[in-house]
Amino acid sequence: MPTALAVEFRAELDCLRDRLIALPHALAEVPWRDGGWTRKEIVGHLLDSATNNRQRFVRAGTEGHYSGPTYAQEAWVRIHGYAGQAWETLLDWWQVEHAMLAAVVENLPESSLDAVCTVGENEPATLRFLIEDYLRHHRLHVEQAAHGTAQAG
Repeated sequence: MPTALAVEFRAELDCLRDRLIALPHALAEVPWRDGGWTRKEIVGHLLDSATNNRQRFVRAGTEGHYSGPTYAQEAWVRIHGYAGQAWETLLDWWQVEHAMLAAVVENLPESSLDAVCTVGENEPATLRFLIEDYLRHHRLHVEQAAHGTAQAG
């Protein structure tokens, strides 16, 4: 049985997916602000975040703790070449990656949510915190991606 956190996690991802899918295709290659990432690069960054966090969530859930690196987000976005990917490909990839991540969270036992996790030089935090922070991080970037869509839509 999924934890309350897992139910909330999937529901929030469903809402975020709907917001991403609703973004006007014409804005995919437009930076969300001067000097900022394009919407494609924002979605790519969210894919990188999902990949990194899936490792963290699984390792904390199976080993009872996690300690590992942060990641160089600018370099990851550049090396993946998200700006040159098709918008539909990125959205499809986001949906698959997040279905997998939601399944991981749903399969974590309640007891694992207290696992201590250290990411890079950050202060240790619980797995529960990492999962909740993941949603906060996602909301922030989806807001950035949606920035200015009322005028453009």
